[in-house]
Amino acid sequence: MTDYLPPPAQDSPVAERPTGAADPSTAKTNKMPKVAFASFMGTVIEFYDFGIFGTAAALVFAHAFFPALGTYAGTVVAFATLGVAFVARPFGSILFGHFGDRLGRKRTLISTMCLMGTATVIIGLLPTAATAGVVAPILLIVLRVAQGLAAGGEWAGAALFTSENAPSDRRGFWSMFTNLGGAVANILALSTFFVTGLFMSNEAFIAWGWRVPFLLSIVLVTVGLYARFKLEESPIFANEVKRRGRSSLPFKDALANQWREILLGAGALVSSFAFGYIGIAYLINYGTATLHLSQHGVLAAGIFGNVVNGLAMISGAILSDRIGRRPVLLIVNMIGIPWALVLFPLLDTESPVAFWIGITVSFLIAGHGWGVCGSFLSELFHTRYRFTAAGLAYSLAAILGGGVPPLVAASIIGSHGGFVFGIFLAGYCLVGLACTVVLRETRSRALDELPPDIGFARADNN
Repeated sequence: MTDYLPPPAQDSPVAERPTGAADPSTAKTNKMPKVAFASFMGTVIEFYDFGIFGTAAALVFAHAFFPALGTYAGTVVAFATLGVAFVARPFGSILFGHFGDRLGRKRTLISTMCLMGTATVIIGLLPTAATAGVVAPILLIVLRVAQGLAAGGEWAGAALFTSENAPSDRRGFWSMFTNLGGAVANILALSTFFVTGLFMSNEAFIAWGWRVPFLLSIVLVTVGLYARFKLEESPIFANEVKRRGRSSLPFKDALANQWREILLGAGALVSSFAFGYIGIAYLINYGTATLHLSQHGVLAAGIFGNVVNGLAMISGAILSDRIGRRPVLLIVNMIGIPWALVLFPLLDTESPVAFWIGITVSFLIAGHGWGVCGSFLSELFHTRYRFTAAGLAYSLAAILGGGVPPLVAASIIGSHGGFVFGIFLAGYCLVGLACTVVLRETRSRALDELPPDIGFARADNN
């Protein structure tokens, strides 16, 4: 097991004293409902934008941007563009984490929201390959990278901002609102496609209707920015600046002191991402293209699954405040192993009921893991580089768990069948189980504690 010991009270060689930003002398206390709403709205916007891209990749982008490749290859490449953002996320975590750990949480969170919103609206205005040729998919990929950079900075900032303001006995509950915003975003994204699909023909939807969800994101951005401008800086961050100054290179400090925790924290969450993003992206395409279920029925199942996802997040967060973060993650990964093996044989019965069950149970598992990760990753790392380290861990989990399975699913299932892909998913659960076993419980840790040592230590050295 590992100990998570914050940095010593004395100055480190890379520390800098306050230079004006986030002045702790003027720090005010934020009210938790206000903080939770701002974090919730931020991730609603970020992952609404992410979600509509994933849904559009499943339903439209193969025809709109990659028509020359054919349906199968075009779908694979469309999901590859989905994966591009996951590759960009760690770089966003480093970039925005640097400024979040140096200049403050609030300023950085406003920046990530602006970047994501701008990129998403522009995607809604892009010409298709029929109009612009090869330029269209290139622009799509560039904007997808921008979305990935923003998402890499958004989640960690929103989650730790909530954690750093929350009372310790309900930290799990309040931190959950960051990920709950993601579930609501997926519901909004799927609902928007569902409604637009109801009121227009399939030809009109493919021609221009898919753009509507992207353009509507400007409304959410306006609300989210208003909520974030009303917040005060995190008091724990402000106190850290007052006592010890800022880290000159948060990324360097995070890797030097807690690189193992970054990897283990990511590993503990990969199965939740795998089940979640299979449900968010791949199963939507699988239900329509492979199982030949109606698009409206598949989207309705996705909406219901994300309602279950949100309820599971609330359940996981409340449980984590009562029994700890680690037991919840252990249960998630243990239950995930048999479910991974059952999922695709169940779906391949081609029954609409089986599809609804498959997507619902997958989100039930993912939601409990996502409900814990906000408090868990915030508690795992030290204040002076928490934004950077938590963002890196989350982004690595997103790449490995959220980016890879939807990308390789079609190839593995097409070549070897759904059961083999289930074995692949079960492997993610085994990794998550092993990483969670190694990690120590974090629930009782004070986020601003300053023990005398730092780094990775064996439990028997306590």
